[in-house]
Amino acid sequence: MKKIAQIIFIFLFVIANSFAQQEKGIYSEENWLNNWTDFAPHQNDYGEPTKILTGNITEDTKLYKREVYLLLGNVFVTNNATLTIESGTVILGDFESKGSLTISRGSIIEAKGTETDPIIFTSNRGVKRPGDWGGLVVLGNAPINKLGSGSASMLFNDLSAKDYINTIYGGDDNKSSSGIISFVRIEYAGRRVSEDTYFSGLFLASVGRETELSRIMVSNSAGNGIDVYGGSLMLKKMVSYKNHGTDFKFNFGSRSTIVNSLAVRSPYSSKGEGSICLDIRSYDEKQEFDFSKKETWVKAQNVTFLNTSEDLKTDIKMNLVKEAIYMGNNASLDIDKSVISGFNPAVILDEKITLNQSNLNKINFNAMLFNNCNGNIFVEYNSNNEDLENWYGNSAFFNVYSKGDNYETFIDSNNKRTPDFRLRINKIIASNEVDPDLRID
Repeated sequence: MKKIAQIIFIFLFVIANSFAQQEKGIYSEENWLNNWTDFAPHQNDYGEPTKILTGNITEDTKLYKREVYLLLGNVFVTNNATLTIESGTVILGDFESKGSLTISRGSIIEAKGTETDPIIFTSNRGVKRPGDWGGLVVLGNAPINKLGSGSASMLFNDLSAKDYINTIYGGDDNKSSSGIISFVRIEYAGRRVSEDTYFSGLFLASVGRETELSRIMVSNSAGNGIDVYGGSLMLKKMVSYKNHGTDFKFNFGSRSTIVNSLAVRSPYSSKGEGSICLDIRSYDEKQEFDFSKKETWVKAQNVTFLNTSEDLKTDIKMNLVKEAIYMGNNASLDIDKSVISGFNPAVILDEKITLNQSNLNKINFNAMLFNNCNGNIFVEYNSNNEDLENWYGNSAFFNVYSKGDNYETFIDSNNKRTPDFRLRINKIIASNEVDPDLRID
């Protein structure tokens, strides 16, 4: 009887582990990327537009799946109007007029797609390219830490004087709602405005925490994937795929949480200065920072940052791979149960961050997997990271290290149409040393 019980126990243990997955990185019983995402959007033809959206939308309006809409120039939803978008609706950004859609402060977007019928924003060109159109902009009433109110006018180099007011964001209503964006794809956005300014696929400025944001995929943007200025947001199941700019950027006092989300970087789809997965700052220029207001604070849990290099050492030598995370001064990050795979190195801390107890308590890495990175955590311009390795390598943080390639680290990362970037079970090999084959002297 005892032997039978042991056999049953072993059998149940094997079965349980066959279907289990690592607790780190993106997770779910089933691959939550299935159906609504698209990792090869250039193959889609949505036909000719049947309706044109242009100018200002000043009253409640609904867009329907039966139509294909064209964003002609800068389109603003104003006057506290609500724009409702039916699931399955396709909206094309016009290349010639540099189309964009802005939900102005006080207005609402209700874009609620479904898993099998997502809402799609994409380019109207037959052969689509990153930067074909502007992007989706949402402006709200929540706080920012800038001196004075903020304006997104820098995104519109052909902005009329009467529309300037529609670009203002910021206020004191942290609980405000700008609506819902769910099961939405944003493709080939990121129009270039000036030498160093691009639209983001999704730009969220002073958006309040009652706004619902989940299952949003931004792919092939020439600018950043998702930009968050100020506000207080919960971002769930976000996907940033092969964008040229930074995948997720938080700035100007944002107090936000991002969970169960994915960024996939290609070394051949990146702006020259070297874009990254996660950028956290409290300001761009210190003189614009209102020190009486809150710093940026980001909680990241179960996120996966993945670089697709097939020859990581060569791509590093060619300066095509940068760090996954950049941490600015006067900001905080609490990240746990997450995966950083294939970067150079995993994390860079701003050179102005003094390595003392106070600052280290503001930058937490817990239960992480650092995989196949050319170093783990460094201060900018400083190659000696012994103190940081000792700190974050302490067993109290439960961080682990491995040297596997993407194929053996993730369930099905090479699948071109329906990849699965969940972590494989039992693929963690503890080591915090840099692979000598990756080290670049």
